[in-house]
Amino acid sequence: MTDRKVWFITGAGRGMGIDIAKAALAAGNAVVATGRNTDAVTAALGQGDHILAAKLDVTDPGGAEAAVKAAVDQFGRIDVLVNNAGNFNAGFFEEISPEDFRAQIETTLFGPTNVTRAVLPVMRAQRSGLVVAITSTAGIVGQEFCTAYAASKFGVEGWIESLTPEVAPFGIRTMLVEPGFFRTELLTPESTKYAEPSIDDYGERTEETIAAWNGMNGQQGGDPAKLANALVQLASQDEPPLRWVAGADAVELVEKKAKDLLAQAEAYRELSSSLAHDDDA
Repeated sequence: MTDRKVWFITGAGRGMGIDIAKAALAAGNAVVATGRNTDAVTAALGQGDHILAAKLDVTDPGGAEAAVKAAVDQFGRIDVLVNNAGNFNAGFFEEISPEDFRAQIETTLFGPTNVTRAVLPVMRAQRSGLVVAITSTAGIVGQEFCTAYAASKFGVEGWIESLTPEVAPFGIRTMLVEPGFFRTELLTPESTKYAEPSIDDYGERTEETIAAWNGMNGQQGGDPAKLANALVQLASQDEPPLRWVAGADAVELVEKKAKDLLAQAEAYRELSSSLAHDDDA
């Protein structure tokens, strides 16, 4: 396996995970394609010498360790980890149950940390590797109906930014991928769970939001196959970007957020700069 990279991809049985796995294989890499249902993974990606379907629920730390062991037993190393698995618990904050809010964090924040914790010892021993986390523009810009999802994605952003200098001395790189709206399965009933309406004050907006998102499902502008090919290209660089904003809509949102942050810092610059101790008084 010295002539090809080994990719470990979560959520590779459906959606964007399939596209990433196919792109990695097409580029001549070996792929450990993980998912809760290995039959679905195999049905989507087939079988071969350079692909291993491994069972993995990212919320299970023991399962992550077992999948990583299977990967190393099969291919001897892990070069690229893609934390892709996820779901979407949507709704207004007051209507999302504490259990569903916590479940979102378990899957899309603690899930990637579980898998990365299992993979990092392998990469440290190699003194090389790339940890990729698929976040979202929801990890940069919050919006209504996305409190739980955005909380988890903002968390991933902060975790990866902080992890980066910790693992850099071992030759391990990180990359945050922040897609805008891509034509994936995220808005399908299999991936999205809407909070049960319970508060009249939110009723009309809930109906409007769900109708708009249902209308958008399958019509999103981004092509996940193109994203996957671009991701494989970026991951092959000696110095992958620390952050990749994916999609024209995502670039527009990030640019606006950057301008808003600068404006907010400037608006109270004098007050904010007047808070030091008067030690010379």
